[in-house]
Amino acid sequence: MKPTLLTSSQLSPTYNFTQIKTVNAPEHPLLLSQDRVIDAFTLLYATNNQHMYLADFNGLDRSLFIKALLDSHAESANQYLVAYKDEQQQAKLRWQEQHPGESAGVLASRTKQYQYLSGNIRRQDLIGTINRTEHSSQYQPGAFASCQLVFICAESLWKRESLWEFVMQTLNTGHYRVSSELSTIPLGCKVVLVGNSSVFSQLYQLDGNFKQHFPLLGEIAQEIDLSEHNEQTYQAWLNAIADTQSLQLADNAYLPLFKLSARITEHQNKLSLDSQRFVQLLAQAKAYSGSTHIDASHINKAIQQQKIRHNSQEVISSQNFDDRFIGLSTSGEVIGQVNGLTVIDLADYSYGEPARITASVHYGDGEVADIERKSELGGNIHAKGMMILSSCLYRIFGKDAPLHLNANIVFEQSYQEIDGDSASLAEYCCLISAIAEQPILQSLAVTGAIDQFGNVQAIGGVNEKIEGFFNLCQRRGLTGTQGIIIPKANTQQLNLCNSVIQAIEKDMFSIYQVEHIDQAVELLMGISAGDADAQNQFEKETLYGMVQARLDQLAGQEEEPELTPFAKVLTKLRFFR
Repeated sequence: MKPTLLTSSQLSPTYNFTQIKTVNAPEHPLLLSQDRVIDAFTLLYATNNQHMYLADFNGLDRSLFIKALLDSHAESANQYLVAYKDEQQQAKLRWQEQHPGESAGVLASRTKQYQYLSGNIRRQDLIGTINRTEHSSQYQPGAFASCQLVFICAESLWKRESLWEFVMQTLNTGHYRVSSELSTIPLGCKVVLVGNSSVFSQLYQLDGNFKQHFPLLGEIAQEIDLSEHNEQTYQAWLNAIADTQSLQLADNAYLPLFKLSARITEHQNKLSLDSQRFVQLLAQAKAYSGSTHIDASHINKAIQQQKIRHNSQEVISSQNFDDRFIGLSTSGEVIGQVNGLTVIDLADYSYGEPARITASVHYGDGEVADIERKSELGGNIHAKGMMILSSCLYRIFGKDAPLHLNANIVFEQSYQEIDGDSASLAEYCCLISAIAEQPILQSLAVTGAIDQFGNVQAIGGVNEKIEGFFNLCQRRGLTGTQGIIIPKANTQQLNLCNSVIQAIEKDMFSIYQVEHIDQAVELLMGISAGDADAQNQFEKETLYGMVQARLDQLAGQEEEPELTPFAKVLTKLRFFR
């Protein structure tokens, strides 16, 4: 099973665009793929005493989504808060759809469809207040008494414990009191809390009142799958976003927007519904173009300038490599040294950075030591990856007897915490090189996680990792021998920049996909890994045969060399002397 060299057609997604004039836009394009939310919202109107939690995500433009959601439903009839007397002739308040006319006073009218509250929410924002003068008092309605639907930021409300308890109590009783001089006011409206899914889970577990009153969960989809939707529906979604900025997209503007969207989702067949990001990007493209007509050049400039504004740390990191402050070879061969790949995640930007990983081995009790973990610079997931690596090594070479070696593996010149298991493939290859004393090609970099059976598993940030190593090689000069080894499972996530694709088309750079650790070690060291026989022995000329011979040597089991006839005579003479 040989590593597969990827072609340029596999390095980025392809799309089937239609001229915008022929796009059949859905009725509510901003609600694309939001079936769960629409169902919950429909039930909100159709049920009594059931309120809704709208679970969104970081990047959603809340106001835009709420407006689109409301546009998809007909407005409810206006309601009026009027006074009446019950059977005991007690003055009370009620909501009714029919206007009482001039014969009766209206304390409040619910004519607004909705209001969204967030930030520093006050009690009077919800229930209103009494405005008093020298001669009269007048009720000033809050959101509960003026809107059919009240959307409230869940986190803002949860932070105000007393206000949260008041809202839950209001939902329990179905009414609230503004002041002692005014009768209790029936709630009447529906409440929609807006927040992320983790807040919903926390509230559902900790607060019984929340669980009782918010059975309707509408979780907003963050992306669409092109196996379920076509490109034209997403074009309509982009057009709806552009309409909010009074923009018109040219036909060639869609490709860079689609590629950016796929890059956000890290998948060739999925597209992002991150409305806030696209609203901001299109507004920036409009500023660069000076026009309401946006084409590909304006989109690309906005994307590129956004990167330039946010990549200062990446530039500094690149300079450290160029000045050789950070040692990392992109040519030649070295024993026990491999180029790994990492991703640096900042608050608003991510970039790939290669890392030099080294391994050393000596006689010991079989421990594979993770120096990052021992120095408290390695996270739990990285430690787990190292344990899996050790298990994989024992599965191949330690079935019948313990291994008599100790190994130390480290990320050289790493001064911050490293986490994740995406370096476990590189660490395994580095360890095998150190044991077998076979050099690794430094022109290749490796990323991938492994399981106990040696299968190579998918990792995150594959595009950033590839581009990080490619940029370093490009600055030093592409030789045609440089490349990346990635898990085969990550190929559907590839969405690389044009400079990488062009270099691969010219055979100046390569990307290999592997499914098993044996493919990676063979590619890095140019020697067949080998197959074990029935006694779990490898042929001596194979890579694993060399590893096995070194392990036997460390265990004191090295075969004695066959003596020449002359040496046998000398041995006998020493024996009889």
